[in-house]
Amino acid sequence: MKKGIIFLMLILVLFACNSDKNPVIPIKKPEKETGHSLEIIAKNWSFHQQIYTVPSGKVTIELKNTEGFHGIHIEGTDITIEGDGTYTANLQPGEYTIVCSIVCGTGHDMMEAKLIVED
Repeated sequence: MKKGIIFLMLILVLFACNSDKNPVIPIKKPEKETGHSLEIIAKNWSFHQQIYTVPSGKVTIELKNTEGFHGIHIEGTDITIEGDGTYTANLQPGEYTIVCSIVCGTGHDMMEAKLIVED
């Protein structure tokens, strides 16, 4: 008998919590992120690739320093990242030059890579 009363009370509590005064609000999932990402790893005195390729449109670029302190600037764009960080931009098709934007030592002038944005 006790179990039946407890069960009935549980149902009443659940019903009360789901009344019109307390409607169940569905949890909205975050919208799917659109776009592409590109990881660039910098070390003394080079990038981990000489050529990076991404499709045109929204691209999130992430710079990671594994040796030394570096930054990047992508010529022909507003993209500049100093140290570890990210930048999201809408990229048009074309070829761009990635350069280290922080004087990082004797090999700084050779820190260059190419970014190809495909249509």
